[in-house]
Amino acid sequence: MSERDKTAPHGAPWRNFYGRRHGKTLRDSHRTFLDEDLGPLSPGAVSWEENPERAPLDPGALFGGRPLWLEIGFGGGEHMVHQAARNPQVGVIGCEPFINGVAMLLGRIREAGVENVRVHPGDARDLFDVLPGGSVAKAFLLYPDPWPKKKHHRRRFVTPEHLEPLARVMAPGAELRVATDIPDYVRQTLLEVPRAGFDWLAEGPSDWRRPWDDWLPTRYERKALREGRVPHYLTFRRV
Repeated sequence: MSERDKTAPHGAPWRNFYGRRHGKTLRDSHRTFLDEDLGPLSPGAVSWEENPERAPLDPGALFGGRPLWLEIGFGGGEHMVHQAARNPQVGVIGCEPFINGVAMLLGRIREAGVENVRVHPGDARDLFDVLPGGSVAKAFLLYPDPWPKKKHHRRRFVTPEHLEPLARVMAPGAELRVATDIPDYVRQTLLEVPRAGFDWLAEGPSDWRRPWDDWLPTRYERKALREGRVPHYLTFRRV
């Protein structure tokens, strides 16, 4: 395959995207949130169409010099808003390509009145392209799509295609939290994340069986518990 074949028409490198971008028809209130709130909460020019030169974002300007946290795939946004409200001394950027989830998050932001958040309604890899190296102090990957079929495991987030750019934007000593209820996802995480430049911080079983002290259960976790699956809470530090 030639380089031209690997490149999207607008100049971006070709990236497969396998998840959903749209779900059920949006409520009128959710459309209002998207129309009125998403633009002001954008972190800046992230997409290739907006930023073909890949000019870097300035997290310091976004959040007034506060440390930057990142949530990858925030689902309905309950955990992200919880962390932003609990930690006003940081700024939180969330990435989520599923527009229904983005609308839910925007409603929660309005309700909570948090101001230290920005929202990228797209692929986290586009955000990694424009974040400065070492700029992220903490990152969350909570109940990512498990892609349960073996032939689809390469689509999971915990692969070099995603973990290497994530490692680049995380500061030395930064914390990465991963939560999942899928045993095989746990195995792949423990194999691939250390290879990308992280240390697993567990010293005993309670460190992956017990949630973090500031944890807020998500709807995905509640569903897992109802269906008899066991959550795992994995904590890593960027080397």
